[in-house]
Amino acid sequence: MKHKRKKRKQKQEELTPAAKILLSLFALIDLVPRPLESKSRYVRRLINGQSDFKAYYKIMMGLEKRGIIKIFKDKNGKHIQLTPKGRIEVFLEKAKIVEHGSWDGKFRMAVFDIPEDARSERNKLRKLLKINGYKKLQQSVFINPYPLNEEGIKYLQETGLIKYIRIFRIDKADDEESLLKMFKLTPVNKN
Repeated sequence: MKHKRKKRKQKQEELTPAAKILLSLFALIDLVPRPLESKSRYVRRLINGQSDFKAYYKIMMGLEKRGIIKIFKDKNGKHIQLTPKGRIEVFLEKAKIVEHGSWDGKFRMAVFDIPEDARSERNKLRKLLKINGYKKLQQSVFINPYPLNEEGIKYLQETGLIKYIRIFRIDKADDEESLLKMFKLTPVNKN
């Protein structure tokens, strides 16, 4: 029994905040009465555990505890709202979705200098760049043949990191051959 709980807990920890929110919303929909469902049938369904209210509640309370969402009541009922930290987490998850078209023959270089007191944000930025295909040239210099996606830029703006990073488009590099090898690209005719 302990093994199953541990495995289930590991699976829950692997979910991203955005996935947890969506999972919670789907679980919430299951708690709503279904069309043409009688009140007694609805209550029996909830009591018999056909809806996983405990899992939903646990996920929602965990997200609230971490500051991802805010749960509040007003005269219209209970509401769930993403916090600024939650919005940043959603932007980060969206920014990880990499879409590349054909290469235009230019490289993008990201250079940043983030203060030591924002170490966790710096690490998130490095992770974002690596997920988007950027390769490390030096400690705070990364390069990629493709631009950072729009959600990545929004993430930088939301977190305030945009003031610490510069992204350059490079037409020509001194050792372009090694960069082409690094990204497994063929030279583009730049006429």
